[in-house]
Amino acid sequence: MSVFTEVSRAELDAFLTRYDLGRLVSYAGISGGSENSNFFVSCEQGEFVLTLVERGPVDDLPFFIELLEGLHADGLPVPYAVADRQGQTLQQLNGRPALLQPRLPGKHIAQPDASHCQAVGQTLARLHNSTEKSGLLRDTDRGLHWMQRHLGEQLEQCSVAQQSLLTPLQRVIGTWLQTPPHLPQAVLHADLFRDNVLFDGHHLSGVIDFYNAASGWTLYDVAICVNDWCLDAQQQLDADRGHALLAGYAALRRFTPAEAEHWPDMLGLAALRFWLSRQLAAGQHGGQSGVLVKEPEHFLRVLEGHSRVSIGLPLAL
Repeated sequence: MSVFTEVSRAELDAFLTRYDLGRLVSYAGISGGSENSNFFVSCEQGEFVLTLVERGPVDDLPFFIELLEGLHADGLPVPYAVADRQGQTLQQLNGRPALLQPRLPGKHIAQPDASHCQAVGQTLARLHNSTEKSGLLRDTDRGLHWMQRHLGEQLEQCSVAQQSLLTPLQRVIGTWLQTPPHLPQAVLHADLFRDNVLFDGHHLSGVIDFYNAASGWTLYDVAICVNDWCLDAQQQLDADRGHALLAGYAALRRFTPAEAEHWPDMLGLAALRFWLSRQLAAGQHGGQSGVLVKEPEHFLRVLEGHSRVSIGLPLAL
């Protein structure tokens, strides 16, 4: 169970007195997360998710609250912060910033098919269309400068084979820091893995966990999705699912020739970002009771699979 900060029933009872939600029926920690503490909370008036924010500056939380309110207003299936009797959405619990949000219906899909991937692509395009002109801005704390710094540290500990896989990306980062590619930008989810999407049958019913959301290249968000939703058992791109996700996205938001040019490098950088974060998490939390540490080696295998990218972006003629 990935809970960094424990919450007792008495503490949760006291917390919920701020809301008009009735009596606490039950609660349980949520497994699967790796950065925040999350709990399912059942009250007389409904089902909710309580999040204690463990990472990142508190100053950014109003951004997340406004982002989700805007996406919800645009009809996207996202959670949003419930206000207490005083109209406050951002709370404190056990020394952590706390948000209470409605629990969305549906479940995670472990083995997605092409129709699931098409729905994810369409929803991601809707998210980018909604945020492109929203005026919301947030710098990521895990961007190119972060990658450059930690990749340099990690390379010293890598094998020769790993270095040959990672060094080309080090060169890409250096080039892009000096001359950033001209690519469409919006607010990104930046973590749209299978465990952050809910389906009710084949209907996409929820997108959750926006705590990595930041301004950036929309193509990067697409690459993050493809790197999780469209891999086969050998961590290589599955053609049917890859084409379905990209086509779903392109139906609502066209790709540009510049994006097509940078697509292979973007797939590599998206894999690198999560290899680095998992490596750092393993060093920080490895062996810690109650904390999920995901396997870093998975994304090295993804990078190996990207040595030849066979799925290109669909471009309008």
